[in-house]
Amino acid sequence: MKLTVLGCYGPFPPGGGACSGYLLQESDFNLLIDCGNGVLSRLQEHLDYQKLDAVILSHLHPDHVSDIMIMRYGLVIALKEGLRSKPLQLYAPTEPVSEFDRLPYKDCYEVKALQEGVSLQIGPFSIQNRLGLHAIPSMALRINSREGTLVYSGDTEYNRSLEKLAGDADLFLCEANYQDQDLQKGLPNHLSASQAAKLAAGAGAKRLLLTHHHPEKDQAVSLVEAKKYYPEAELACEGEKYIIQRRNSS
Repeated sequence: MKLTVLGCYGPFPPGGGACSGYLLQESDFNLLIDCGNGVLSRLQEHLDYQKLDAVILSHLHPDHVSDIMIMRYGLVIALKEGLRSKPLQLYAPTEPVSEFDRLPYKDCYEVKALQEGVSLQIGPFSIQNRLGLHAIPSMALRINSREGTLVYSGDTEYNRSLEKLAGDADLFLCEANYQDQDLQKGLPNHLSASQAAKLAAGAGAKRLLLTHHHPEKDQAVSLVEAKKYYPEAELACEGEKYIIQRRNSS
């Protein structure tokens, strides 16, 4: 199982950066997780977007979905010209209803509801989900295959159900938009780096990759705060590839 970080910023990217988007590949199957602004361009540095097999959206905020609205134009052309034989599978939460209803476009997407607690089989990936604590419904994902387990937090405040979902994950890809000073201000809807690290440690995750970086914060500070609770914490880096393989618990 290979994970490529296409974009890792939110709620907006810095110059030259991109918002949330992660390419997960195994056995020639290509799954895109989230598709924020800048992700479509970055994706094409690694893969022809016409070779995508499915897309799953953790939630319907623009920094996680905006390039879905751009990709559709290319898909429509490809379907008309016979370059693609079927619509692209697209999974997403159904709320806000107004945003979910915007996803279908000229039959280029086969839009399917991502429902809390309902398991999915997408290619080689068995996927479980749990609802996080966010301004709108946001799903954390546990993605299993014969090769390993990836858990992705989506956007969420601290909650212990995420720790359970991430239990023994080979890679825990967790948002860390805030720093400790933000928690002291009572800011809602996101995790801090230290909270992400506490969750990873409590879950026994084998590896922690911090993502959803705030473009105006010093990520070195976030890493220091995370390492207090999970010494091996890492910062997600755009363009980097991470191999996910099953590891024995220490």
